[in-house]
Amino acid sequence: MTQELPQAQVTIPLVDAEKTQQLAARLGRVLRVGDVIALTGPLGAGKTTFVQGLARGLEVPAERHVASPTFALVNEHPGRIAFVHVDFYRIRAAAELPELGIEEAYDRAATAIEWAERFPEWLPDDALHLLLEVASDGTRLLHARGSGPRGRELALFLTDPSP
Repeated sequence: MTQELPQAQVTIPLVDAEKTQQLAARLGRVLRVGDVIALTGPLGAGKTTFVQGLARGLEVPAERHVASPTFALVNEHPGRIAFVHVDFYRIRAAAELPELGIEEAYDRAATAIEWAERFPEWLPDDALHLLLEVASDGTRLLHARGSGPRGRELALFLTDPSP
């Protein structure tokens, strides 16, 4: 079942995990405090792989293990700016979210949220929405849409072919 991403502005094929991380690292190099990346897609589509690339671009030290925070729910990493990695997968109800401090992270870090579709009301109005999916031939596709001025700017940045 393919998830819908309303008004997708950009679709980018992702050849392999390394190319996925390279694209994400390029994006990570331009992220600023307050930027929010909302990642959606099925298990195995490449959300965590993309986040690992973001961390590389944000200059998170290589010795930091950037993995899906499925059990911790939120991990914060030092880098060029603070990087907060959130996973909504195991959250059962929105009532659990306030104690995670996500809204505070929006003011002091760049934030990536996996399984963001589970609680869209917790996303800021201005964010970059990324839907990762696996095509029938096994190719990964990245659909990007920005909501708000900064989100749109980041979505367009992904299409810029310069390194």
